[in-house]
Amino acid sequence: MRDSLLAGIAIAWLLGTWLRVYRQARYYQIEEYMSRRYLAWVRRNPSEWLPRRPLLAWFAGVALVILLQSIDGGLTVAIAILSTLLACYPPKAREIKKPLVRTGRMKRILVAAAAVSTVAMLFAIVFSSSALDARDAIAEILTLSTLGMLLFLLAPLWLTLGNLLLQPYEAFMRRLFLKRARDVLSQVRPKIIGITGSYGKTTTKVFLRDLLNLRYRSYATPKSYNTLMGISLAINSDLADDFRTEYLISEMGAYVPGEIERICELTPPDIAIVTEIGPQHLERFGTLENTKRAKYEIVRNLRPDGVAVFNWDNQYIREMVAAGYPETCLTVSRNLDIDTAQQEDVTWIASELTEDLAGLRFVATHVPSGEQANISTAISGEHNVTNLLLCIAVAYHEGIPLRDIALRIGSLQPAESRLVRQVTAAGITIINDAYSANPVGITSALKVLGMHVDGKRLLITPGMIELGELQDQENYKLGLLAAAHATDVILIGREQTKSIHQALHSERFDMSRVTVAETLAEAVIWYQQHLVAGDAVLFLNDLPDTY
Repeated sequence: MRDSLLAGIAIAWLLGTWLRVYRQARYYQIEEYMSRRYLAWVRRNPSEWLPRRPLLAWFAGVALVILLQSIDGGLTVAIAILSTLLACYPPKAREIKKPLVRTGRMKRILVAAAAVSTVAMLFAIVFSSSALDARDAIAEILTLSTLGMLLFLLAPLWLTLGNLLLQPYEAFMRRLFLKRARDVLSQVRPKIIGITGSYGKTTTKVFLRDLLNLRYRSYATPKSYNTLMGISLAINSDLADDFRTEYLISEMGAYVPGEIERICELTPPDIAIVTEIGPQHLERFGTLENTKRAKYEIVRNLRPDGVAVFNWDNQYIREMVAAGYPETCLTVSRNLDIDTAQQEDVTWIASELTEDLAGLRFVATHVPSGEQANISTAISGEHNVTNLLLCIAVAYHEGIPLRDIALRIGSLQPAESRLVRQVTAAGITIINDAYSANPVGITSALKVLGMHVDGKRLLITPGMIELGELQDQENYKLGLLAAAHATDVILIGREQTKSIHQALHSERFDMSRVTVAETLAEAVIWYQQHLVAGDAVLFLNDLPDTY
C-alpha cells in the first residue's frame, strides 16, 4: 500500500514535469531550437526557472507533512499528493501570439524530453527508497517530493537534453532533406536571386517577385522562410517537378557568421541583393562590422560573372562596393542627385520624392543611360523607395522595359504586416507595421502616422529589441519621433519601453496621453474604446512571447 502511495507521488510529479516541458516547448521553438538562446531567456526570467506558485505549494506540502507526521500516515501522503497537484497545475495562460507548432521535430523533442525526465524520476525513486531507512516513510515522502520538485523545475533542461540526444538523427535527416532540395534545383535549374540585409529582405523579395512575373515565372520563398532548412522546405514543397520556374528568389537571413554561406551552398546566387546593414539583431552579432561581414557572404559566393545589387545610401554597404567584386555591380540611391550619382558611378537614383496618404511618387533614373520613369504607388514609407529601386535595378537588368516596370509598381501591394494601411468599418485607419521594427523603418512609419491630421494619431509599440548596446539609444530616438508625429502613445511593457518614455517626457509631450500596458490585448481594448472615425493607429512592432 505504502509503495503504491509513493508511486502516486512520483507519477504526479512526473506528469507535472511533462506538462511543464510541453508548455516550455513553445518558447524553445520561438528561439528556433537554439538551446543557448533559450536557456539565456530562462535565466533572464526568474518566473521561468523559479515559478512562485509551484514553490509555495511544494513548501506548504512539506511543512504540513512534517507537522502532521505523527497524526496519520495516510493523511501525510494525501497532503504530499495534493501539494504536488497544486504545484503542477498549469498557471493561467498569458497572451499567446505564436502557439506551439507540433512539427515532426518538435514531437520528437517532446518524446525525448519525456524519456529523459522519466529516467531521472526512476533514479529519484531508487534513491529515496534505497538511501533511506525503509521504516521512515515520512523521510521517504519528503525526499521524493523534494526530488520531484527539482525534476519539475528542471523542465527546460530536459527539453534541451532531449534535443541534444536527437542531434545525430536530426543531422542525418537534415542531410537527406538538403540533398533532396539540391536534386530539385539541379532538375529545375532556375536562375537564383539571393537577398540579404538587416531589414527590408521580405519586402524586397515580394516586390521583385511581382515585377519579374511581368515577363518570367518567378518563385519567392514564402513569408520569412530565410533559414537553410526553411528554404529547403520551400524548395521541396513548391518547386519539385515544377519545371516552369525560371527564377528562384531566396531570402537569406543570418544570426551567426557562416549562415548565409551555408545557404549559398544550397542556392548559389546568380544575383545578390544587399538591402541594409543596421543594428537589427546586433545583440547576436556584437558589432555592425560583424554584421557586415556576415551579410557580405552572399557577395563572396557569387561567381565572377554574377551580379551584385547594393544600397549605396548605407555606409557599410558602400564598403562592400569598394571591394570591387563582382565585376557587375548595380547601385541604387534615394539621396543622391544626378551629378553626384554620375561621379560616384551609381546606377539608379530616385528624385522628386513625395509622399502623402495616397502613397509614394518619385522619378527613377537609370544614370548610365539617362532613361527615366515616373513611379507612382500606393505603397507607403520612404524607406520603400530603396527597396523599389533595388527591384527596378534587377528587373531592368533582366530585360524588362522601364515603362513596364513603372506600370507594374503602381499595383504592388506591401508584404504582410509591413506598413499596411486599412480603414475599419468604424472609420479608424489601422497602420499595421507590426512584423518588426528597425531604426530606418520606424522613421517612415511614424511619418505616415503623422500624415493623418484629422483626428488622434495613436502609436502602439513595445519598442525595438535585439539592438545590443544601441537599444536604449535607438528606442530613445523612437520616443523623439513619436513626440513629433503622435498625439497619443501606448507603450507595451514597462521595462523595455523606459527609453521611449524618457524621450517623450524630454520633449514635453503630454504624459497624460501616454499609457503603459502589459499586453497588446490591453492596447487593442484601449484604442477600441477611445478612437473614433477619422482617428489613426500605428501598430509598430510586435514582440514574440519570449519578451
